[in-house]
Order: sequence, then C-alpha cells, then structure tokens
Amino acid sequence: VQLQASGGGLVQAGDSLRLSCAGSGRTLSSYYMGWFRQAPGEEREFVAASNWSGGRTEYVDSVKGRFTISRDNAKNTVYLQMNSLKPEDTAVYYCAAGFWRSGALDVHFWGQGTQVTISS
Repeated sequence: VQLQASGGGLVQAGDSLRLSCAGSGRTLSSYYMGWFRQAPGEEREFVAASNWSGGRTEYVDSVKGRFTISRDNAKNTVYLQMNSLKPEDTAVYYCAAGFWRSGALDVHFWGQGTQVTISS
C-alpha cells in the first residue's frame, strides 16, 4: 500500500486547509485511515482516524470541533478538513492506515508527510 498525502501549505491563524491522502496498491476498505502530526522537537501525535464507513471517527482533544476526517472509498482517499487553524497546529502531517486497537491506531502503512504552517 502506498499513501500519498497532499494539501499542506502556509496559511494564517483562523484559516482553513484540507489535506488529502490517496491510497494505491490495495483497497483500504478494511483499514482505519487516519492522520498524525509531528511538530519540530516533538513526538508524532495522533490527530484523527476514521473507520471504513466514516461512522466511527476519533480525534485528539485539541482538534475536536475544528477538524473533520472523512473518506471517499471509491477514490481510496481520506481527507482532513482543518478549520480555525492555530499556530500550534503547525506540524508535518502524516496519513496512515491500520487498525483501531485498545484506543489507538495501530499503523500498518504510513504516507509521506505534508507540511502545514500556521502564521499568527
């Protein structure tokens, strides 16, 4: 499975961005898909994940109400709509595919990162 992330950029605080992650090589319908992020000097942290149908989603508390994860399974693609962005959202964002186990995403496949920078 290959995951290709895109959509990052430089925006101002309060703006929005939508990240996309397209999968290839295998259907991802059996996997949770999600997003992680890593800020400079910080550990990679979980951001959001969605099951195949989108009926179950998980978010880290700091993005609840601002970020929305969604999937287009026909396109093998997952999106992260990010609204009301804050400077602390600045990070490299990585998409991932795996299984939800014991309250965490057990990642089997990683995509490359896409840089998101929020200016104050």
